[in-house]
Amino acid sequence: MASYRSEPGYGHGYDDYGYDGYASGGHAPEGYAPTGYAAEEPVDEVLPEDGLPSRGRRRLPRQRGGSMARSGAVLGVGVFAAVGAGSMATAQEKPPVAISMPDQVDTVANRISAQLPDAESLPGVGDLIPSKEEPASDTVVTTAPLTQVSYASDTDSANQPADSGEALRARILEQAEQQQAEADASARAAAEAEAAQQAAEEAAEAKAQEEERQRRLEEERRRKAEEEARRKAEEERLAKLAASYVAPVANYTLTSTFGESGDMWAAGHTGQDFAASTGTPVKAVHGGTITEAGWAGSYGYRIVLTLEDGTEVWYCHLSSIIQSSGEVTTGDVIGRVGATGNVTGPHLHLEVRPGGGDAVDPLAWLRNNGAPV
Repeated sequence: MASYRSEPGYGHGYDDYGYDGYASGGHAPEGYAPTGYAAEEPVDEVLPEDGLPSRGRRRLPRQRGGSMARSGAVLGVGVFAAVGAGSMATAQEKPPVAISMPDQVDTVANRISAQLPDAESLPGVGDLIPSKEEPASDTVVTTAPLTQVSYASDTDSANQPADSGEALRARILEQAEQQQAEADASARAAAEAEAAQQAAEEAAEAKAQEEERQRRLEEERRRKAEEEARRKAEEERLAKLAASYVAPVANYTLTSTFGESGDMWAAGHTGQDFAASTGTPVKAVHGGTITEAGWAGSYGYRIVLTLEDGTEVWYCHLSSIIQSSGEVTTGDVIGRVGATGNVTGPHLHLEVRPGGGDAVDPLAWLRNNGAPV
């Protein structure tokens, strides 16, 4: 049953918020508390059938127990207590710091602490504080009704900066190792490229040197081959020349023949005369060895050429002797035409004595050996 209280001087305004106070425009009489509630005094109970009061109406005051204001105050105190407890738990590992406070401050603090409820008795807060009988656990406790923030244990809170620093250090080391690996790879690639280029240059240089060596060897082989060919040709020529016979002089005239009689020979002419001007070169009719050269009386200056078979060829009446000893080859110049000794004019007196014995017809002997005379 609703009850109304009629007091003198009560205004006509209504309490819009449902509390037992006066609205704007009302006047609170003496005896009311500052919060808007009347002092403790008897209140007349008015029944609905008694009729409405003549001087306005007001609502019945509500009960104070379990109100929102008290709940908010209790929750605030619990939060502060929880934060303080957490701070104290975190600071357990740190050395205490001495703080000097005046006696009045200590008295007020003790009085406030005595009036505050224990943190363990607060709803939603007591679960956050570890029990005195049980050691603090390292597990993370989360209380959904109070907040969505997870509170970690002291060990985790202390290890978080170290773990973050260790993770940062690991990342820095990893980046440094990666950069070092990349630098090493780049240096290795550059060294390999340089080595490959150097190897290519050395290979090219070695190839060029080998080509130059082969070219020189080819030139040497060609030169030796040419020299060998020339030597063989010369040997063949000399062999043919040695085997051949030639006329003793060039541009000559045959005069006195072999066996011809005359005042100048006691028993006939023993050789063949080749008339030619003085100084005409005299050649070896065949290859042999000069065994004698010098003055020979009526023969004048004479050269005796001995062939391999022992045949002696005499060159007489020479004006000069060019080859006085040694081996000669067919066609070598050994002297010059003259008129020394028992002669009437410059000519070459040629005698042929096989085995160094008696003379034979030189013209027939030359022709038999292929000499063009």
